[in-house]
Amino acid sequence: MLHLKSESGQRWLDQVEKHTDLVLIDHAHCEKKAAGTALNLLFAYVENEELCREMTSIVNEELEHFHMVLDVLKNRGIKFQRLKPSNYGNQLHELIRNQEPQRAVDRLLIAGLIEARSCERFGLLRKHLPDAELRDFYDSLFESEARHHAVYVRLAKHFAPESDVMARLEELATAEAAIIEAGDENARIHS
Repeated sequence: MLHLKSESGQRWLDQVEKHTDLVLIDHAHCEKKAAGTALNLLFAYVENEELCREMTSIVNEELEHFHMVLDVLKNRGIKFQRLKPSNYGNQLHELIRNQEPQRAVDRLLIAGLIEARSCERFGLLRKHLPDAELRDFYDSLFESEARHHAVYVRLAKHFAPESDVMARLEELATAEAAIIEAGDENARIHS
């Protein structure tokens, strides 16, 4: 369903356990970036009405999630601040082809893979965090991440035949798995 080629391992869960505060701060940044990605796609492909409507919904939902994470931070006395992001997003975005419509396909599929990885990680957090409040919080976000992934993959099929989209998704998912396997030294949602 999520088209991921790997599962997150114990290394990431250990990072989260040691630096939950940093992961929460990063999560807020991720929600903000996800809203920005959807807004950028809306502006880039304004002629596609279905895409514009879906992106508008995603922008609103991601900003709502951003506010929810800010509330979690505030309630825990954790100051929201700038963080050095993981290399994950930049490495994925380097894979985007330059020519349209392949560029649109790649942008949508990469956004979908990021949502899929978030979904997979939120699933781990809702099972493994010792804090019941945070487990419930991540459980509440799990389905929306999966839904966003499905929307992005479906919309990519507006720009290329389904067989081409699914073949490219396989390629990008393989690259995404390699990025996740390499990991990041900083504790982040996508480290």
